[in-house]
Amino acid sequence: MLKYELIYSKLLNQIQTGALQSGAKLPSIRNLSQEFSCSKSTILTALRKLENQHLIYALSKSGYYVVDNQLPDKPQEYNCIDFATSSPSWYAFPYKDFQHCINKAIETYQADLFRYGTAKGLPSLIIEAKKLLESYQIFTKEDNIFITSGVQQSLFLLSVMPFPNNRTTILVEQPSYHLYMDYLKTYQIPVMGIKRTSKGIDLEDLEITFKKHDIKFFYTMPRLHNPLGTSFSKQEKDDIRKLAYKYNVYIVEDDYLADFDQNTKNDPLFTDDTAEHVIYLKSFSKIMFPGLRIGLAILPNAFIDSFQKHKNTTDIDSSMISQAALELYLRSGMFERYQKKVSEAYTIRANILQQSIKTYLPKYQASTEICMHSHIVLPREVNTNMLIQHLAQQDIYLDTIDRNYFDGFYRERILKLNVSNVADQKIEVGIKGIALALSSPNNYF
Repeated sequence: MLKYELIYSKLLNQIQTGALQSGAKLPSIRNLSQEFSCSKSTILTALRKLENQHLIYALSKSGYYVVDNQLPDKPQEYNCIDFATSSPSWYAFPYKDFQHCINKAIETYQADLFRYGTAKGLPSLIIEAKKLLESYQIFTKEDNIFITSGVQQSLFLLSVMPFPNNRTTILVEQPSYHLYMDYLKTYQIPVMGIKRTSKGIDLEDLEITFKKHDIKFFYTMPRLHNPLGTSFSKQEKDDIRKLAYKYNVYIVEDDYLADFDQNTKNDPLFTDDTAEHVIYLKSFSKIMFPGLRIGLAILPNAFIDSFQKHKNTTDIDSSMISQAALELYLRSGMFERYQKKVSEAYTIRANILQQSIKTYLPKYQASTEICMHSHIVLPREVNTNMLIQHLAQQDIYLDTIDRNYFDGFYRERILKLNVSNVADQKIEVGIKGIALALSSPNNYF
């Protein structure tokens, strides 16, 4: 072992064991040189290696200090089968690659990162976002693209800002995205619900609602719906657009799982929007990680000024460091390679989930699409809460459907199944466990 590596290893051990705590000052270069009987240049080589790993930092004319002595978290093995959690496994993300992009972003965009950006987002990221959107069959101009702090920010702004149709009531599928449900309830936004099942939406009911009520916009997840896991057919999307045009209702399309759709012909509603009535939202929380807090909003021309004005009052601009790192991640080709890898991995899980449902739960109505989440419809006599508690005792975790509905809206007896955090080999075991629990009379009224 070279001398500098020995010094590096000893200092690293002192940092990791806590002998040198966060903020602690390291011995001077002269003292270290005397302690290890070596030249100052050898000590500096060891210190630079620690500095490059972000373990220590230098202060001019003062010395070196410890940044952090905590070891990185390591993935833990759990015996449970978690069908409730929808966030992707953090340790599956190639964070080392993204770390390169963060470090490079700091070097490349030094001036931009330490001042307010633009209300629309980092211009270079918008250029890369436009290219990415085209792979989803979303063709638009850069002027129509906004970078937001996740899709949630877009939904919040759209819910409160005025629309060209001068209406106030928001129509939302039931069930739907639970955090948006929470927002609408908390801020008492005028809302209505419309039933969506594994068979889709009743278009006659949708037309009556558009015709008789003051609908500002219809919030929908046309493909791989959360929590159902189902998608509209092309005909259904065409019919929904026609109704929106007829009754001057706008559509807010949440395409949060665009990266995982295996059907290349399943285009978004936005693709064939000829009357500029569709607002398209794209999230990176499932393909990358929720903490990135970057989303895309593609707006018709009539909305640009108002959306920008309202966005200025919330955060001026979304995180510049996240935007700059994502721009480099996209431009370097890292995102495309990772997207392909993670999509293939989730498709394997989705296929196992579908096959397991067919094998062990064949009599229950369920989604048949290849998606990381699905559902089964339970008979009325099943005590859902008792069933979930019973399975939790066997380390099989499920979530209730309550937060996905408005208060007072009729709720289907749905059991949500998400395999984002379930290992391939545990999916079948978990579904088999659910089937056994459903065969027990203790879980019925």
